[in-house]
Amino acid sequence: MHVRAFLSVIGLALFFGTGPAAAAGGCYSDFELEAEQGLRIHSELMVIGLTCQKSPGGAGLYGKYRTFTRKNQYLLEEYETSLMNHYRNSGQNPSRALHHLRTGLANEISEKAIMMNVSTFCRHYGSRVEKALSMNHDTIRRWARKEWPSQPPTKPRCRSL
Repeated sequence: MHVRAFLSVIGLALFFGTGPAAAAGGCYSDFELEAEQGLRIHSELMVIGLTCQKSPGGAGLYGKYRTFTRKNQYLLEEYETSLMNHYRNSGQNPSRALHHLRTGLANEISEKAIMMNVSTFCRHYGSRVEKALSMNHDTIRRWARKEWPSQPPTKPRCRSL
């Protein structure tokens, strides 16, 4: 292949998001994006449960978070597997990358709790645990597909052809 033709192919691949950046894990597929946002929701619920369990009206929130986790174990595992495959395919240590993501997501919501003060945070976010617990898998998946400009994913969505 001539150099000019090769560079044209690379240029088109980069334009359409299927080139080296996509192959190296520089972007997420639709499901990977949903998976990260689903894990963001799960991490947020954990922090809410732990932070608010001793605040007024917060008794039992951590237990409800644990029930949510058991009820949705299959979906959460599917999300984790998708992201671990993404990390593996991009040459990263999948376990370490997933742990780093989870820690970052939990720290993000924890910082919000600190900035708001715990009682305000719990009044504002505490009801999310019960709301999430009442959802079925399809509703949770729709929630995870929602784009939140104030909480963007760690990688952009890959452009498709």
